[in-house]
Amino acid sequence: MVKLNLKETSGITVVTALPEVLDAGNAAQFKAETARLLDGKRQVLLDMSTVLFIDSAGCGALITTLWHLKDAGGVLKFFGVGKQASRVFELVRMCKIIEMYKTRKQALDSFRLE
Repeated sequence: MVKLNLKETSGITVVTALPEVLDAGNAAQFKAETARLLDGKRQVLLDMSTVLFIDSAGCGALITTLWHLKDAGGVLKFFGVGKQASRVFELVRMCKIIEMYKTRKQALDSFRLE
């Protein structure tokens, strides 16, 4: 079961407690949970630091989340992306469509600069 935590910081929703593995086994649950929790949110950060493994289905779930937010006028950004996820994101070119930051502070500050 995918259970995410949300915290509001200056109007920015920070999502933590992502699963260690985001793959075909839980991608549908992740999409459903993010759709439910992020409904009406506009500025969203995903803390990717707990994700140790992601596959194409996991990437698809993240892209679905991105498009739901964009369709509603929102923005999705990541921070704390680990080595394996970073390699996968480079391979599938997700780094071209989603802004990624090393730290939470850098990611939060990026919203303030917009």
